[in-house]
Amino acid sequence: MLFNTPQYIEIEDKIAGPLTAKQLMWMFGMGAALLVLWGILDQMTFIISAIPVAGIFCAFAFYKPQGQPLIKFIVWGLFFVFRPKFYIWRRDYEKKKKRKEEETHEVNDLLVKKQKNQKTLAENIEGFAKTLDSEGKERSEKIMEIINKNRGKR
Repeated sequence: MLFNTPQYIEIEDKIAGPLTAKQLMWMFGMGAALLVLWGILDQMTFIISAIPVAGIFCAFAFYKPQGQPLIKFIVWGLFFVFRPKFYIWRRDYEKKKKRKEEETHEVNDLLVKKQKNQKTLAENIEGFAKTLDSEGKERSEKIMEIINKNRGKR
């Protein structure tokens, strides 16, 4: 049985032409604010104050910084400014000491492994050098094992 999967769920429905319900409400709010200003102020003062008011309401309706409505962005900013910030610092000596000891043991183990690998590498190089110098007459067992391993990998 097939089911329809909803698509475009992030896109709001258009109510009036290209405007969504929220945008339409912001436009009605702008109209109401401008109507109040028209009744209170004289014509020249109204024109000067209407431009920023219309700009603010249009920004609330249409501008979406980082995909979020501007009003949500402003509310987050206010929460950040006015909410108390907690900076908690706890020094846990025991955990820090234990972690440092573990790191020291790990470093020591790595150094021992590295020294063993370098020693083995030096022995292998010596064996290769002897084999090459004697033109294959003297061969060490380690070198033969390495050669046979590499032949098997090909």
